[in-house]
Amino acid sequence: MAKLVYGCLFLGIESMARIVTALEVQKRDKERVNVYLDGEFAFGLPIIEAAHLYKGQSLSEDEITALRALDTTDRAFDQVVKLLARRPYSTAEIRRYLESKSVPEAAIDEAMVKLEHLGYVDDRAFAAFWVENRERFRPRGPQALRYELRQKGISNSIIEAVLGDLDTHDSAYRAAQEKIRRLRGLSPEQFRAKLGAFLVQRGFTYDSLHDVIEQVIEELKENEPDFFANEE
Repeated sequence: MAKLVYGCLFLGIESMARIVTALEVQKRDKERVNVYLDGEFAFGLPIIEAAHLYKGQSLSEDEITALRALDTTDRAFDQVVKLLARRPYSTAEIRRYLESKSVPEAAIDEAMVKLEHLGYVDDRAFAAFWVENRERFRPRGPQALRYELRQKGISNSIIEAVLGDLDTHDSAYRAAQEKIRRLRGLSPEQFRAKLGAFLVQRGFTYDSLHDVIEQVIEELKENEPDFFANEE
C-alpha cells in the first residue's frame, strides 16, 4: 500500500514538471531569450540566466515559478533603467512608478536592491541634482525645496544635508531677476511689496528678503534712474 501511495505521489510530481522545448533570442532585444515549455511560450529571461537552460530539460513547478519571478524582476529593472534615461528619480518615485505598472511588490523589492547595488538609485545624489537643477534654472528658497524633496520621498536628514550649503541670499537675488522687469513703473514701496510676495511664493522667508530687495532697488536706482515712478 505504501509503495502504491509513493508511486502515485511520484507520478503526480512528474506530471507537474514541464519540458524546455525551445530557447529563442528575442528579435527586439538580443539580451533576452524566450523560453518555451511543452511547445508554448512560457516567459522571457536575460540571456545570462537562459544560458543555464537547455532543450529537453525538465523544470518543476517551483523552478518555473522562480524563473518567472526572475523574469518579472528583470523586466521591472529594465523599465526603471529606461525611465532613468530621462532624468534621475528618487527611490520613492521609482517604487510608485513600478506600482503603477502593476509590478508585484516582491519584484519591486528585488529590482530596487539591484538598482541600488549598481548605483542607479541614490537619494542623496538625487536630492543634490534636484537642488542644483532648481538653482540653475528656477531658484527657490529652502522652504519650497524642502516641500518638493519631501514630495519626492526624500528623508529629512538628506534634505537638510543637501540644503546646508545653499546660499539663500544669492538664490533669492537670482530669483528676483526673473520678476523685476515686470515691475517697472511702480513706486519703490509697491516694488518691495510685489517682489517680496513673489519671492515668498518661491519659498523664501520674509526675514531673509530685506537685504536682497534693498540691493535690487539700489542697483536699479543706480543703473536705471527712470525705473521707478512716484518715488516720493
